[in-house]
Amino acid sequence: MKTMNYKTIRSNRKTISLQVREEGVIVRAPYRMSDAAIAQFVQQHTDWILKQQNKLSEALKNQPEVERFTMEELRALADQALKVIPERVRYYAPQVGVTYGRITIRNQRSRWGSCSAKGNLNFNCLLMLTPPEVIDSVVVHELCHRKEMNHSKAFYAEVLRVFPDYYKWDRWLKEHGNELMRRMTG
Repeated sequence: MKTMNYKTIRSNRKTISLQVREEGVIVRAPYRMSDAAIAQFVQQHTDWILKQQNKLSEALKNQPEVERFTMEELRALADQALKVIPERVRYYAPQVGVTYGRITIRNQRSRWGSCSAKGNLNFNCLLMLTPPEVIDSVVVHELCHRKEMNHSKAFYAEVLRVFPDYYKWDRWLKEHGNELMRRMTG
């Protein structure tokens, strides 16, 4: 039987999950799970992984080549984001009723934002290429993680309380965000 290559990312999560991406197979697992249990999980899901890899390969073949952002373009987007996003965070934090730590702007290939347990917020510089409502939806999403560090019904109820059009703009990001992410350099 063929050995499957994968990268393991451990965290405080309770369950194990698989992701098949262009850069490879990613296993997200709890800290407490043994390497042997992770390997067994991957082995049990080999057929699913291979099917997903084939789908991804076909999808990538059918995608037109995109022009990558230059480092200068990314720096300019990051500079713009440093002016815009902290202002939006300052505006929405009192509405959510939370405080926050450091705000960092990054150029990531897969995430639009994140919130650490310490309250530090990270945002993708590519948000500058989206409508302002998308920026606000991501800001509110991350600020609401200061109350709920999960994606529960309570979390989304809080998001919708502060930003009622959240799902509309989240859908925009799901429909158009990959086009932007594919242009990421590196």
